[in-house]
Amino acid sequence: MRQAQALNVMMSGANVFLTGAPGAGKTYVLNQFIKRAQRTGLKIAVTASTGIAASHIGGVTIHSWSGLGIMDQLLPEDLKRLGGSDRLIKRYNATDVLVIDEVSMLHGARLDMVNQMAKLLRKSDEPFGGMQVILVGDLFQLPPVSRGSSQMDFVHLSQAWAELDPRICYITEQHRQGDNDALLRFLEAMRRAELDDDQFEVLKERLEKVPENPDRITRLYSHNIDVDTINNRHLQELPGGSQQFTMQTKGGKAKLEQLAKGLLVPEVLELKVGAEVMFVANNFGDGFVNGTRGRVIRFDNGVPVVQLINGRNIKVEPHSWSLNEDGKIRAEISQLPLRLAWAITIHKSQGMSLDAAEVDLSRAFTPGMGYVALSRVRGLDGLYLKGLNSMALAMNPQIHELDDQLRIASQLLANNTDDIGEEVIVEAAPVVADDILFEKLKAWRLQRAQADGVAAYMIAHNATLEAVAAAKPETPQQLLGMAGFGSKKVDKYGDDILDIIVLHDDKLSKD
Repeated sequence: MRQAQALNVMMSGANVFLTGAPGAGKTYVLNQFIKRAQRTGLKIAVTASTGIAASHIGGVTIHSWSGLGIMDQLLPEDLKRLGGSDRLIKRYNATDVLVIDEVSMLHGARLDMVNQMAKLLRKSDEPFGGMQVILVGDLFQLPPVSRGSSQMDFVHLSQAWAELDPRICYITEQHRQGDNDALLRFLEAMRRAELDDDQFEVLKERLEKVPENPDRITRLYSHNIDVDTINNRHLQELPGGSQQFTMQTKGGKAKLEQLAKGLLVPEVLELKVGAEVMFVANNFGDGFVNGTRGRVIRFDNGVPVVQLINGRNIKVEPHSWSLNEDGKIRAEISQLPLRLAWAITIHKSQGMSLDAAEVDLSRAFTPGMGYVALSRVRGLDGLYLKGLNSMALAMNPQIHELDDQLRIASQLLANNTDDIGEEVIVEAAPVVADDILFEKLKAWRLQRAQADGVAAYMIAHNATLEAVAAAKPETPQQLLGMAGFGSKKVDKYGDDILDIIVLHDDKLSKD
């Protein structure tokens, strides 16, 4: 499918899974869709499965947006608490389109939880409460492993995915050129299980290459023990003394263990000047996200200062993570949001895009691991291979079979889809309230205020009624999406307001 066809399908209002090989332009199409959809007045929530991926598209993590945080399941008491949150009710009902990027790295169970939340808060049994949902990603990436289990929790096997039944937009165009061609061709051959001897030779040539500046290059390994060994060795080789930063905790043991499972910070972090580090939290205001790389350049009164690759210096203060239940903090962890980063695991590299990396696949242990590692690098000239084994280039046969089905579904859709036309941007006409309806709403407000013994402004400000008279919402959910309306106000006054609008429009149609 061409990019312009995929954009046409997405603009039609359909639920979509947007996929394709690296370099096909998924992010470009997504950004074009977001711009066009916003110009039509749609309200879009832009999210991703990780902080790194979210930063690439100017969004937030789906964990944060959904209100679920690090929760693994939704218990009845959770549903009661979250279902009564005005903040979440407003957020979900003010959203027309939910975008989730890098969806392959999302647990299927979590997508089910978001679906459940959307139905609850939007008071609709439709998939995701009736929002249009755009899922974006590459299912050849490694899926997350369910905690306490060795089973992969494939997102496409979730109940939410089945309910959504997204249209498949599999982009087959290739827009990266030049030095990246050889690596992209290799990755495409892996996806199609069509690797040949010539391609193997191209990859083997990278086994002999040595990076010019090995200290500033990211090393990807399959096992945590390799990563820890390399990081600790490099730290000890640095001159000068080290400083240690110990994690601070509050809360019960069980809740703390639950919170700690979702974090990448060490209990004791040892740093020196010159240490290569990676941020493991999101702070858009301070200029870093989960995965941002840098180097410790000094300590100011015991506080490390990290220089990012882009040259920016950040004084790193402790970051707090908390587990909230029933409106109370049940567990809290505070630590510098850093970890040593001369080496990281391949799993943790997902969502990153690296100019250069040294990759050791000599101990690859699961299908797809080599594909993930190789696809982190932007071009073949930035790839430095340290080792390969028989599993390194294997792919999951289930995903191969699924990929064939996705390609077929996308081609059938493409056969009946035109390219989207050039966007014509016109000056948006000012939104004008229906003056007669506005006066009717003000009259109702006065009567209701007198009956309830409250000031009129406590029911709704004039600006709120003007917005209602312009938008003419038809459902309680649409009212909830408007400024000035929380769930309590909609429960109390929503039926009256919607009845006034219906009667007003009926009268207009008869006149």
